Amino acid sequence: MAAEPWMRGPIPGVHPLLAPVLYSFQQAREDLDRHTAGLTVEQVWASPYGVGSVGFHMRHIAGSTGRLVTYLQKRSLSPDQLAALQHEQEPGEMTREDLLALLEAAFSNAEAVVRSLPVESLPEPREVGRQRLPTTVAGLLTHIAEHTQRHVGQTISTAKLIRRI
Repeated sequence: MAAEPWMRGPIPGVHPLLAPVLYSFQQAREDLDRHTAGLTVEQVWASPYGVGSVGFHMRHIAGSTGRLVTYLQKRSLSPDQLAALQHEQEPGEMTREDLLALLEAAFSNAEAVVRSLPVESLPEPREVGRQRLPTTVAGLLTHIAEHTQRHVGQTISTAKLIRRI
């Protein structure tokens, strides 16, 4: 088994203080690809014992990454982002491959934004949500990475449970 992304060395052209969120995305890509392999559409959207489905978690990772990057850029959520948020928990017809593509688009966009950040911006203030809660660029980057990993873990657990039912 290959070393985890953070153990593969520096990311060329990325300051080490910005790299953790990119490592998180790479780890998510690899873990989700491996642990969701072979799931049918029915399995992707199953909610055994009331847990969030694999599809929900994957769609939520993509959506939350996009929303948090919007705040990182000092912007408000778009009507499309707000509408998508309202429907994240609804079962869908997206396949595993559709969801992986959705994640790839969200991660690629976020990576481009992170790569463009000057490291000096890390302490700059940012606001999150309708209540405009205070944070910083560093706080948002940290949350993007940890939130992604939290939902990756839930996705893996749900996928394992589905395979045993």
